[in-house]
Amino acid sequence: MEDSCTPIKMGLILAFFLLTWPLLVASFDGPLYDFTAYTECKVRAEWPLYNGGILKEEKPGDVGRDDESDGWVKIKGASSALIWASLKTETETYNCIGTVLAKSGCWSFLKGGFTLDTPSNLSILYFQNSDDRDISIKITSSSLQPFSDQQWRINQQYIINSKRKRAVTVHVSNEHGERIQGATISIEQVSKDFPLGSAIAKTILGNSPYQNWFVERFNAAVFENELKWYATEPEQGKINYTIADQMLELIRANQIIARGHNIFWEDPKYTPPWVRNLTSSDLKSAVNSRIQSLMSKYKDEFIHWDVSNEMLHFDFYEQRLGPDATLSFYESAHKYDPLATLFMNEFNVVETCSDLNSTVDTYISRLRELKRGGVSMDGIGLEGHFTVPNPPLMRATLDKLATLGIPIWLTEVDISNTLDKTSQAIYLEQVLREGFSHPSVNGIMLWTALHPNGCYQMCLTDNNFQNLPAGDVVDNLLKEWQTGELEGVTDDHGSYSFYGFLGEYKVNVKYQNRAANSTFSLCQGEETRHFSIQF
Repeated sequence: MEDSCTPIKMGLILAFFLLTWPLLVASFDGPLYDFTAYTECKVRAEWPLYNGGILKEEKPGDVGRDDESDGWVKIKGASSALIWASLKTETETYNCIGTVLAKSGCWSFLKGGFTLDTPSNLSILYFQNSDDRDISIKITSSSLQPFSDQQWRINQQYIINSKRKRAVTVHVSNEHGERIQGATISIEQVSKDFPLGSAIAKTILGNSPYQNWFVERFNAAVFENELKWYATEPEQGKINYTIADQMLELIRANQIIARGHNIFWEDPKYTPPWVRNLTSSDLKSAVNSRIQSLMSKYKDEFIHWDVSNEMLHFDFYEQRLGPDATLSFYESAHKYDPLATLFMNEFNVVETCSDLNSTVDTYISRLRELKRGGVSMDGIGLEGHFTVPNPPLMRATLDKLATLGIPIWLTEVDISNTLDKTSQAIYLEQVLREGFSHPSVNGIMLWTALHPNGCYQMCLTDNNFQNLPAGDVVDNLLKEWQTGELEGVTDDHGSYSFYGFLGEYKVNVKYQNRAANSTFSLCQGEETRHFSIQF
């Protein structure tokens, strides 16, 4: 394939992709999903995932021929190039279903996916570079693995059962260690381990219905705008944290964790006007003051900080202060709050692969560049402002990011208001299920702070806190992802077993005229959690 835009018939030459289609069979007979991904360029390509799936091809050692089919990409004619794949069927066009930052002289792994909503007799896959350079593209070790909707959902549930839940056996005995059969036992999950939360705004202050609605559902929060520089220091030297303090008091009173968002925003549109007019030396002084003031005041209060927001799309501070400005931001933030996890927060990483500023490999490359410079950055922030999500692509992107071995959070999830509320709800459920069922995702935040005139893109309720369709989705998933109240009796071994979602539990046991109460934590682990309670 020597052209910069080469058509490839599906089933003949394909990189590794995931394909889902509507339910075709009643029983599950498909493979388990393979989360394997690679981000290093390799001299030899690895064997194709799923042994090629529905593609059967030669051993990957025999590579380099222009007619080889493959999921690893190598280029000739440039040292590196961003390669993306698009798909055209008889009825639909998918502008981007996967990307890779390919290099000359070694093989780079492209992992992507797409969903076919309608059958097609012919599908053409295009690989092309992102600019007009004349380069050749070679591909090897390709794989195409189809999943039905049911198979995809079963794979999600498998991960939930193995990573978000754990087996528990409660043992009941008397003070002599003798087993008690027939004791009545009741178990209740009192808190969840997985953070699922939402943005809040100052509109929650003094608003009891909003506060009650929020606290009943969520165990994590993020302030929509109230910590941003333009909110805390709208005029130079006039710093005011009153609103943020009040919001933090509310969160703290209800034992809810909070993310810090954000220290700096690289988009000049959201930089305080007075900051935009400073000289370089005055700007340097101002940013140092901003970090010192914010981070000293809120040391140990926020679990995360988005340090330099959306740096792949904007670079206001590096343009003004030089290429090491971002490095210094992270260094200073870590110095003032060393226990907070510092995040690189960005949009259009999981939402799509058609934004060339923020492809998965571009994100990884920038993060590695900062870490090589000595930055203490230990969190991947993926905003998640979706229109129509592509779940296979989303999962493939998460797989590649997971190779970095640091926490991944979906930080600002919503669905575009260009869609009707029913469609928003359908797509929101897809995104939330995909995030919760990925083993490397550590938390999910919705971007649904409520204002009198609505929300940024998507609301969960109306102004009377009556659920909209998206709110029903969230409530149903919160219920689905929580261990319900359990009641039973101990068996002839004096034991009672169950599978529960990770979190904190309280247990009550009654036998004859005696009763005992206790609590236990259920953390992630491969082995059954054994807990003993005595009368």
